[in-house]
Amino acid sequence: MIRKLQVRMTLMVISVLVLVTAGIVAGIWRANIRSIQTQAEKTLSVLAENSGRRPFMRGLRSGTDEQGYGGSQRSENRTRSERFEQSVYRPEAVAGLANFYTIVLNEDGTVWEWESDRAEQYSEEEVAETAKAVLAEGRDQGQIGSRFFLKTNRDDKQLVIVLDARLEYLAAGNMLRSTALIACGACLLLSLLAWLLVRRMVKPVEEAFTRQKQFVSDASHELKTPLAVISANAEVLESEIGENEYLGYIRSEVSRTDNLVKNLLLLARMDQGKISMEMKPFDLGRSLLDVILPFESTVYEAGKTLETEIPDGVEYVGNEAMIQQLAVILLSNALKYSDEHGKIRVCLRAAGKQREILVENTGKAIPEADQAHLFDRFWRGDSAHSRQTDGHGLGLAIARGIAEAHHGRISVHSREGENTVFTVTL
Repeated sequence: MIRKLQVRMTLMVISVLVLVTAGIVAGIWRANIRSIQTQAEKTLSVLAENSGRRPFMRGLRSGTDEQGYGGSQRSENRTRSERFEQSVYRPEAVAGLANFYTIVLNEDGTVWEWESDRAEQYSEEEVAETAKAVLAEGRDQGQIGSRFFLKTNRDDKQLVIVLDARLEYLAAGNMLRSTALIACGACLLLSLLAWLLVRRMVKPVEEAFTRQKQFVSDASHELKTPLAVISANAEVLESEIGENEYLGYIRSEVSRTDNLVKNLLLLARMDQGKISMEMKPFDLGRSLLDVILPFESTVYEAGKTLETEIPDGVEYVGNEAMIQQLAVILLSNALKYSDEHGKIRVCLRAAGKQREILVENTGKAIPEADQAHLFDRFWRGDSAHSRQTDGHGLGLAIARGIAEAHHGRISVHSREGENTVFTVTL
């Protein structure tokens, strides 16, 4: 139990660390993307404002002169281009994002001309595809992948300004990877520290729990001797003076306390892993019938009915005696808490390697708040505190221990208007 608590606390701390780390990394990524988008919007605004002061230069494409122009024309184009670069394309004018190009469209949407101060990075086909994608968007401003665009008009021509943020996104991706690696390293280190801290915190609890288990084991052993002496003396007195009401009370309480001591010893050995359980294959159905059949007379005397659904040939590898003890506990519990003239039903189901034992009884439903504590030691519901239901609240705790020793689990389902069903999954 302490180990499970330690594991749960460690996993909880690690989960919180992972979530916080992931949140920080995601926040940094979103901040970087938002920064790129904000810069792009500012850059497009600057470019759109400056583009209105730029005259068209028919023939200047991809940063080169179109064939057919004379030397004076090419010189004039270069002079205009240099002035354009100095005024519009300078880095301080575009808020730090300088990879962009301007597309002038014909009325039919084809490219009339395009200009860029980094023309060697783009091709005619790429520019044409970009223009086609922008027109397909049907918006004046937006984003296509890593490209931001803005549509405007200049001299009765439609102008598209495209801002290429591939380098910025690449840098953001590199920063994300670096941040994620650093965060993972920090998370691993903090997880190790958390594990060590949880171990240190749980250690006093573990020591106290170990001392408690040892005390229960020692006290149970010590109680066996005086109980045996009391029982022997009661038998001697009864043989001398005959049957006596008070001697009957003594023997009854000695027997009851002796059962309690045996159960405590069994739980103590389970906790310490000292109980020896020989696991071997056996017929689970036949084994259950061996303990169910003697119960039929007891159930009949109580005015109740017992039904079974036990198929033949269900093999299982486990400790047969312990499984039978588990079945006896559940049957006794069902008999004790079923209503008057109630019905008890025992089923065995097999699916692959899994085995299920179900013990169902009619009667008052177990409150939902009580179901969480039903398998705790010495715990009994409010309706179970009377002397009419004999016991110490250890039976279901032992049943859970037996199920867990077989790498299984036990659960309960109980609602108003439905039968109470205990399910053991092996």
